[in-house]
Amino acid sequence: MHKQNREVFIEKMGPGGVAIFASNPPARWNHDTEYIYRPDPNFYYLTGFEEPESICVIAPEHPKHQYILFVRPKDKQSEIWNGKRVGVRDARKKYGADKAYPIEKFNEKIGEYLQDAERLYYTLGSNEDVDSEMLTRFTRAVKSKVRGGKGIDTLVDPSPILSEMRLIKNETELERMRMATEITVAGHVAAMQAVRPGLYEYQLESLVESTFRMNGAGGAAFPTIVASGGNATILHYTTNDCEIEDGNLVLLDAGAEYNRYCGDVTRTFPANGAFTEAQREIYQIVLDAHKTIIDGIRPGVSIDEPHQKSIELLTEGMLSLGLLKKKKKIEKLIEDGAFRQFYMYRIGHMIGLDVHDVNCVREPNGDYKTFQPGMIITIEPGLYVAEDTKGVPSKYLGIGVRIEDDILVTESGNENLTSGVPIEIEEVEALVNSGK
Repeated sequence: MHKQNREVFIEKMGPGGVAIFASNPPARWNHDTEYIYRPDPNFYYLTGFEEPESICVIAPEHPKHQYILFVRPKDKQSEIWNGKRVGVRDARKKYGADKAYPIEKFNEKIGEYLQDAERLYYTLGSNEDVDSEMLTRFTRAVKSKVRGGKGIDTLVDPSPILSEMRLIKNETELERMRMATEITVAGHVAAMQAVRPGLYEYQLESLVESTFRMNGAGGAAFPTIVASGGNATILHYTTNDCEIEDGNLVLLDAGAEYNRYCGDVTRTFPANGAFTEAQREIYQIVLDAHKTIIDGIRPGVSIDEPHQKSIELLTEGMLSLGLLKKKKKIEKLIEDGAFRQFYMYRIGHMIGLDVHDVNCVREPNGDYKTFQPGMIITIEPGLYVAEDTKGVPSKYLGIGVRIEDDILVTESGNENLTSGVPIEIEEVEALVNSGK
């Protein structure tokens, strides 16, 4: 997969370019402990290499080495403490590099690969030390070209190229996404079967994330949201420290990461196994919108269409519930953004190596792109009525509902990768009650 990705990237670079990608530096947890390392997604997409202190150079026109890795050398003492390193030799053998060097050699060797280049592809901001070296070399190269007429005179951010590439998933990526979403489904089902009044939100969080790990995930793809009662009206609530009360809805937003690819699913369900009338009314509006929007996803449809449809459907629902007053026509309410009090975000996001994948969904002229086979987007309509909202029926206060699935665009329409978690009211109630 990674070799294929490099080949496509090289085609898009065009002649005269050299690209440099630096891994993320480790992030410190406390004074002598680091967070579990996660490589930069673009670096990983092109290399498959997962160790820190590593740099990838792609030099298509170099006579001997077109793909070069700079990595940490083997170090017995360090490996005793922190685990095995791939090392220089296996960076070539296992990761297909034409040449590999110890990372300490980067400043010494990089000039060899830049000397005949005209354009340097490099993304500033991912690694301060490499940023400094690249900017120094670029400045020198520009001055040198003024004098000698040869050398680099253009610095190009390769991120837009990779954003475009990552928008369409290849077969290997789809396999990993299917595993990530399958494991995500397992975590949600486990939580829905286990929930009951008296549990704490963090207990469901623990169950979900342990289910991910037990099924082969690297862990959670993002901080798990377990929001009960009024907490569900806070979009990114991650405190997860409240007791779940009888009569609460629980909004669970969680996803597993498998081989660096991410799932992302939200379900909202009653802790005691039965929706109240008010909860059911809000849930049904979100559910109907969810299903209608997904039905409309197919190749050739604007990526913006699901969002515009969600605004229309949810605004109609707000009017029917009395959350919005019918003083204006629905078109005017939408134009004025009245819906944003209860629905504050876009309908979804692309997903892949990042939960909110970095894909650019607009054309250079500003128009939205159309769906193409191989794209994966979340669809996640919701309604959120904060407990202190004024001027709405009191029975809806403190109710937050979101339903989210991961949707793969296919040749003929779409496939819901996370349909294994029930969404119909009767099915949700049945699953929650099955664990009691």
